Amino acid sequence: MRVAAFDLGTNSTRLLLADAVTGEGGKPQVLTLERRMTITRLGEGVDRSGKLSEAAIARTRAALKDFNSVVCEHGGADRMRVAGTSALRDATNAGELEKAVRGILGVHTEVIPGKLEAWLSFVGATYELAWEMDPAGPILVVDIGGGSTEIILGSHRDIDEDFSVNVGCVRMSEKFLPSDPPAGAELRAMEAYIRESMKEAINRVGSAGFRLMLGLAGTVTTLSGIKLGLEEYSGPAIHHSRLARATVESLYSEMASMSYAQRAYFMRLEPGRADVILGGTAILLELMRGLDVSELLVSEKDILDGLVISSLP
Repeated sequence: MRVAAFDLGTNSTRLLLADAVTGEGGKPQVLTLERRMTITRLGEGVDRSGKLSEAAIARTRAALKDFNSVVCEHGGADRMRVAGTSALRDATNAGELEKAVRGILGVHTEVIPGKLEAWLSFVGATYELAWEMDPAGPILVVDIGGGSTEIILGSHRDIDEDFSVNVGCVRMSEKFLPSDPPAGAELRAMEAYIRESMKEAINRVGSAGFRLMLGLAGTVTTLSGIKLGLEEYSGPAIHHSRLARATVESLYSEMASMSYAQRAYFMRLEPGRADVILGGTAILLELMRGLDVSELLVSEKDILDGLVISSLP
């Protein structure tokens, strides 16, 4: 089955076009044809106004038109799935974008609740980790989005704990970091807010224990790319790389002292994230500190892969 999965994220709009097959022993396989991402900042201002802006809807509409052309170039898809997450859950005018999606792609938008988002992220991130998914203990998947962070503890497809916390790279940056470069008091207030927001999840997950922490989404992959010294984004280089807490600490401290322009140059493989990278990095760092994790595994596989896999009969 060829599936085109679209993620209408708070920070970016993404496409995964893939052939989904059931392999040996019923194990799903995702054969990627295209993986695309455009920063559209759909959730810009939603935390403050409760609405999607006309400019954000227009940016997302343009990205979807481009992605639809990509799908058509490959002869179309057997199934299209469009997932809306934090920004669409929160926006009172989400219907305006849903109408645009129907006009461009001809399908409805699945505005998915936090628990389903967590499950899809977990399945997408772990389906190929047979070498890690054994009875020795669960693994922790952390998906840092633009508006929320999904924290999932599980084994195989069994979820033991899942949390959707309303802290994300866009939401935190807009809420706490108006200065350029950010003031120390702004950073400390943001860190304290993140710690308090994630306290229950950290306590529950920490007490349960886990063998491996798996980090997903743009903040994590961008930090890995910077650490690897990449000049441009490379999925194969970033996927299943390792990211140490000491590296995250160092990058956070370094980037916090920079202006927006300096950060954009410093992280030139993903300059479009320069204004929200500190919010995302603070979330990752507070998680690693709170759970006393020294290193995580970086994954490029995520909710998009989960959407593809869950489309199999």
